[in-house]
Amino acid sequence: MLNFSLSMPTAIRFGKGEVNQVGEIVAEYAKKVLLVTGRSSTKKTGSLNKVTSSLDKAGVAYVLFDRIEPNPRATTIDEAGRIAKEENCELILALGGGSAMDAAKAIATVALSGRPIHEYIRGNKTGKWKELLPIKEALPIITVPTLAATGSEANSGAVITNWETKEKSGIGGPALFPKVAILDPELTYTVPANYTADGAADMFTHLYEGYMTGDENANVQDEITEGLMRNAIIYAPKAVANPENYDARAHLLWTSTLALIGLANAGRGGTFPVHAIEHTLSAHYDISHGRGLAILTPAYFELVVKQDRPHRLARLGRNVFRIQEDNDDKAANETIKALIHWYKEIGSYGTLSELGIKREDLRMMAEETVRVSGVDGYLNATRKLSADDILKIYEACFE
Repeated sequence: MLNFSLSMPTAIRFGKGEVNQVGEIVAEYAKKVLLVTGRSSTKKTGSLNKVTSSLDKAGVAYVLFDRIEPNPRATTIDEAGRIAKEENCELILALGGGSAMDAAKAIATVALSGRPIHEYIRGNKTGKWKELLPIKEALPIITVPTLAATGSEANSGAVITNWETKEKSGIGGPALFPKVAILDPELTYTVPANYTADGAADMFTHLYEGYMTGDENANVQDEITEGLMRNAIIYAPKAVANPENYDARAHLLWTSTLALIGLANAGRGGTFPVHAIEHTLSAHYDISHGRGLAILTPAYFELVVKQDRPHRLARLGRNVFRIQEDNDDKAANETIKALIHWYKEIGSYGTLSELGIKREDLRMMAEETVRVSGVDGYLNATRKLSADDILKIYEACFE
């Protein structure tokens, strides 16, 4: 096991009806907030009304910013940061999925610094991120997730897209840990089936990435990871089939949070190459992040993990999918089949061509992945992946 330092400073409020405590909780930190959410879903589902009613009851003033896109844009974040500063907002309150929560962290940064968020994004051509990260100063943040997926509600990272330069990458730092995450599983009842499925694919990927690429002598972390992966496998189909199954929604939401709170990878380390490979796809084509991950993963397992660490893939299959096969190579093959079966069961499986991605763009996107997310011309995974290696993954799941 590797040496590690772990900080999980976010307070968690979990359970039915916890959304009704938002105003009381926020009032402990601020008298006026910028309420950040998406364009329509939280209005349609009633989640926004619950939050604003709670804020009104607690006497907390708010400015509503309801223009966050999927794959949140740098220009939108800069505008919201300017508004937060002009309105003297003391805290950023995020309501929504990963896009709203990631955007809130970026807005909290811009509102305090006045710098455009693009300068902070890892891998951008200005190179200023090398001096600006990690982020140590930002307005306080509170999160209220309405989707089980990214885990952004309780960690210190965010992913932002500069649509003009087609760069999508991360920001992070200790100032971006939310003060409180209010996790009410009932807010996820109205999530459409495809969002539920794509969210499950995202949390599953958060879990297997470090499991496959990190230190192999970290059994505590491996056991934690396998347990969380099993929960994603078990409860995603139940939530898709019965959206108001509280136990399914609660298990998925808590799995999402734990998957990326730092616990699973502490002492194991590892990298997130599949996330990097997908970020380029959604930076250019604005696709669902979770759907892109589900499409890429079987090809990544086949072309990379099975070649480099078949025993790890076999262990995942045995301990998560309950595969009964002693031979590692055969178990690895069965694991890939089981994963594809699960993706099909929840409705996340597909091809890049079905998403409208053009074959002639694959080479360019492979090279962009290495430029934005790589180190010294390679993307770190179970081995160093070149642009050619990434192109083979893209091509394998194109159609």
